[in-house]
Amino acid sequence: MDNFDYAKDSLTRMPLEHYTEQFASGDPQEMALRCSVDYDEEKRTFSLKIMDRTYTVTHPDFVCLSEDGSLCDNANIKILILRYLNEGAYRAPGTATITYHDFPWGDTYFRQFEGRCMKRMAYGFGYKLGVFEKAMEVLGAEKLTLGDSSYKVEFMKDLYVYFILWGADEEFDPTCQMLFSDNFPAAFSAEDVAHVGDISISRIKEAAAAL
Repeated sequence: MDNFDYAKDSLTRMPLEHYTEQFASGDPQEMALRCSVDYDEEKRTFSLKIMDRTYTVTHPDFVCLSEDGSLCDNANIKILILRYLNEGAYRAPGTATITYHDFPWGDTYFRQFEGRCMKRMAYGFGYKLGVFEKAMEVLGAEKLTLGDSSYKVEFMKDLYVYFILWGADEEFDPTCQMLFSDNFPAAFSAEDVAHVGDISISRIKEAAAAL
């Protein structure tokens, strides 16, 4: 298992180089079948939807295109796509949800995930729950009845993230809990889920900024 390192090179350049080499040597039809991802054999392209946006990646050279045809420059998105196609697997979701602690090595990496994702979400929207709710509606998320405000969003095909917020008051700071559908560990490791958090929270913030 890769070390959970937040240094810039470890998050972007070095993993991208390593995972791209692994991707290039893989069988695209095997990847498509294992991950339940659309693959166009003639064009040699995969198509994957992340939240409300679709990305196209070429094999074996891994050119990642956004849905408008421009090059995707988001390292987190590219790393996550590579990780899923290289090592992940599709599983249908059950009815249970899990916390970050339930992932293998989740306890070890929880503090980093808490700071990078959960606190970022809490302090980003815990003082403006109405903005959070409008942004989630724009993204087509399903409203829940947990906490002060909560939504379920489909991150990738049949992979669901649950955002639960408790707003700030006179006594307490805002807090956030993130839950995951129980099929997530088949698709991603604990390290990968940090990228899931980064991508999803950034997209929610982007939707909020456009309101």
